[in-house]
Amino acid sequence: PLFSKRWLSAVLSLSLLTTMLLAKPASAAEPGQVNLQIQADAAILMNASTGQVLYQMNPDEALPPASMAKMMTEYLVEKAVAEGKLSWDQVVTVGENASKQIGSRVFLAQGDKHTIKELYQATAIASANDAVVQLAETMAGSEQAFVDIMNQTAQELGMTQTHFINTTGLERMYMPEKFRPEGEGETLMSARDAAILAYHIINEMPQVLETAKIPSLKFRERDKDSTPNWNWMLETNKDIPNFRKFAYEGVDGLKTGHTDTSGNCFTGTAIRNGTRLIAVVMGVPGDMYDGQRFLETAKLFDYGFNNFEERTIVEAKTVLEGFETVKVKKGKETTLPIATAQDITILAPKGVQGEIKESKLELVQDPLLAPIKQGDKVGTATITYIDPATGDTKSAAIDMLAQDDVNKASWWRLMFRAI
Repeated sequence: PLFSKRWLSAVLSLSLLTTMLLAKPASAAEPGQVNLQIQADAAILMNASTGQVLYQMNPDEALPPASMAKMMTEYLVEKAVAEGKLSWDQVVTVGENASKQIGSRVFLAQGDKHTIKELYQATAIASANDAVVQLAETMAGSEQAFVDIMNQTAQELGMTQTHFINTTGLERMYMPEKFRPEGEGETLMSARDAAILAYHIINEMPQVLETAKIPSLKFRERDKDSTPNWNWMLETNKDIPNFRKFAYEGVDGLKTGHTDTSGNCFTGTAIRNGTRLIAVVMGVPGDMYDGQRFLETAKLFDYGFNNFEERTIVEAKTVLEGFETVKVKKGKETTLPIATAQDITILAPKGVQGEIKESKLELVQDPLLAPIKQGDKVGTATITYIDPATGDTKSAAIDMLAQDDVNKASWWRLMFRAI
């Protein structure tokens, strides 16, 4: 959509007033958590580096995600380019399905030619339904063949409450009739699954954010105006009057969504002082132009950045209680001191310590066999701890390293040891 600043300002003011009058009560938070009064059907806040959940509200209900579904296509395009199956400068011809898409689009016509990069930018910045469909058909031959890949990938990533019927996130009735899949059902995704997908995108292909944070897109040189990025929360919007109140320090992604059925949705990410968070809100009431979804997301980010700090619950070179040494076979020494290879760091409420419940050790070989060099991995420790953010029991795996050399014993020594 293309709109003037004056028109947008009027819409923002009117829509915000309507939302204040009609907004439904905030849903309750999960037991044991603070209630942030989030006006949404579901919400979640996640540490982007570890996947640790800091806040959740109805996180596992499968809800319509609208255009947040496009994140999966972005993930698969980036993966295909990395594997050499696609190239950014590859030119493709627009097909019938893409040309008949409605809603947010860049008005592709059948027979148009565009590069993969152009279609990808239109998807990520302008949330273009026609562009994402053409990307899917280019990679898999048809949109429905690509949807099969989307669903398979969702399962591989651990997205247990997700099912796609198309690439756009639109309801079935808004798809071109000729290209609608058989059967029933709609695209659904939980808030947790949206955060999981964002987690994989950010950690496996962080370059996605270089596109996601572009503030506007001029798809064709002949286009009179640029299309603003639907993510009004981008930090770069702080100097744009219409978006200033939504701009948030550190926000550089990721994907919005809206249909009449889904309400207003947003998967956002922000980084401050080296800590990156992922926030998801789904089913925010109100008009798509009132920006309320960004104000709800700001509540999540404020909670995360203002109330949590990094806490190291296990430091590198820590000797775990009960596993100070392990047995070694056929070595000059019969035991070997071991210690952790790296830190285990989580986000904890300020002033709260993490509580370790137990540690378990699995050796690469039991008993270990000499010779062993200092620094060799000798096993994996599983640390079970109480997550101070949610009170849930969590576990983390960490490598265990040899702290000394153990040379192989001579046959003479072994004989007398046996005697």
